[in-house]
Amino acid sequence: MTVIPAGSEVPPFTLKREDGSEFTEADLQGTTTVLVFYPFAFSPVCTDQLQIYNEALPEITASDAVIYGVSTDPSFSQSAFREKLGVEIPQLSDFEPKGEACRVFGAFFEPGGMSNRALVIVGPDGRVAWSYLADTPGDLPGVNLIFDGLQAV
Repeated sequence: MTVIPAGSEVPPFTLKREDGSEFTEADLQGTTTVLVFYPFAFSPVCTDQLQIYNEALPEITASDAVIYGVSTDPSFSQSAFREKLGVEIPQLSDFEPKGEACRVFGAFFEPGGMSNRALVIVGPDGRVAWSYLADTPGDLPGVNLIFDGLQAV
């Protein structure tokens, strides 16, 4: 599977916010959005990734962008993960039906039944401005990739 390419209109999808409310493609309209797909809450590489991205949050938001973490974990696990790390990045769950939104974005890792590590930046027009898919779920995409992607918006 390949990640959704730049220039694509974001197809319909539904994720769950930490409070249980829905997050859909309509929530992407009007703002630059960075979607950070990661495999599992509390895993070592995911922990490092979210902490690094959280350190860069002021620079990311200075670009008038918002950032969300997306995994196939249930919302309560994501909330506990975010709180334990002290991370401000809101989390979106793709737990049920498991991986459906990850598949829409080309970020599902079928052999593991989880999200692969991917970055998708959606412009205010609801089109993908930039995307990246790691070679394996164990690869940590540097925060510099987010900044490279934001330049494409």
